[in-house]
Amino acid sequence: MGVLKFVTYMMFLFNVLIFIGGVCLLAVGIWLVADPDGFQRVVISNPLLSAGGYILLIIGIALSLLGFLGCFGAIRKNKTLLLLFFVLVLLFFIMELTGVILALSYQKTVKQEQFLVELQRFYKGDNASEVFSQSWNTIMIALSCCGISGLNDFGNRSHFHEMYPSTPWPDACCRRDNPVSGKILDREKCMQNTPDFTNDQGCFMTIARGLKKYISISGAISSGVLVTEVFAMFSAICLYYNFD
Repeated sequence: MGVLKFVTYMMFLFNVLIFIGGVCLLAVGIWLVADPDGFQRVVISNPLLSAGGYILLIIGIALSLLGFLGCFGAIRKNKTLLLLFFVLVLLFFIMELTGVILALSYQKTVKQEQFLVELQRFYKGDNASEVFSQSWNTIMIALSCCGISGLNDFGNRSHFHEMYPSTPWPDACCRRDNPVSGKILDREKCMQNTPDFTNDQGCFMTIARGLKKYISISGAISSGVLVTEVFAMFSAICLYYNFD
């Protein structure tokens, strides 16, 4: 009887942790969507990143509800609720683990050279009307960066150079008094690559740094939730077979 009481308390504790983990993921999702650091200006041009914030919101809400369900089932000693909790947590665990594996696999395939080839092939300049060029203009202006690795990305091998052979790089690479809607400080000095008038930092590393804090926080919380879910499932199945 003492062991059963201990497992009940542990079940309650694990579900409280799942509930807290869900709330934390929910908070990170709100953080991404609400955009505390102006990151949404880039996210809106990337549907995958934009969806990531809403996915965290959904997972956070679902885990919070699961944690509440597990606590309620343990307190009321309801076998039906415990079995339902076990099945739902198991499904979430499988989906989350699959998502982590796919994310890690996809991360290894992301190469700077791949983005550079796409940029040089499809980017058409500051006044282009198609989505690809407009998205890149938004990224470069919002993050004060240029191309993938820097100013040289718009050289001889790029479509931009073919369209504007006398222009070394687009105006989006020029420094402004305001990163979003401000005016170019001095376009002529920018095109001459005068220090402090161009954004010579590539966008690949800039975006990577911006994403790092979001990914690390989400990853740490998700890992903790996965471990907690394993113990919660074990406790739930033990209680299921011991409750009358």
